[in-house]
Amino acid sequence: MALPRKLKNMLLFNDGGSYQGVIKTCTLPPLARKMEAFRGGGMNGPAFADLGLSDDGIKFEWKLGGLDLQVLKQWGAIRADGVMLRFAGAYQDDATGEVVAVEIIVRGRHETIEMGDAAPGEDTEHSVTTVCTYYKLSVNGEEVIEIDVLNFIELVDGKDLLAEHRKALGLI
Repeated sequence: MALPRKLKNMLLFNDGGSYQGVIKTCTLPPLARKMEAFRGGGMNGPAFADLGLSDDGIKFEWKLGGLDLQVLKQWGAIRADGVMLRFAGAYQDDATGEVVAVEIIVRGRHETIEMGDAAPGEDTEHSVTTVCTYYKLSVNGEEVIEIDVLNFIELVDGKDLLAEHRKALGLI
């Protein structure tokens, strides 16, 4: 019998500082590509050309309980990779008990910081959207995907998808 690996716990770090007991939710960045459809004569449907990352880029959305000064002080970061976030997740297979460590590291800057509703005696939270120029996904210490937009690097399962492009442009 097989069961899916389910997230049992997680933590978020902001520039190395832990949000233990403070982080509420994280929407992990969707990975999306920009595709262009082409249908020529003799084709029964379109073939899609891969034009790289989607125009929406890489976005990490997360919510914190209460008031957090660190994220507010990062507003308007000058560098496109000025803020580093690290998600650490513990996924467990209930059939085997195996725990899988998932780590996502992103670098970017905050696009939005929503302060949320303010009402005495009620829960408060910040909702943050961080737009990223760097993304790395590791599972049990194995690097699965690494995207560095500023340095024109895209690694998937150890394969450098942009190496020949960098070479053609004289970047290697």
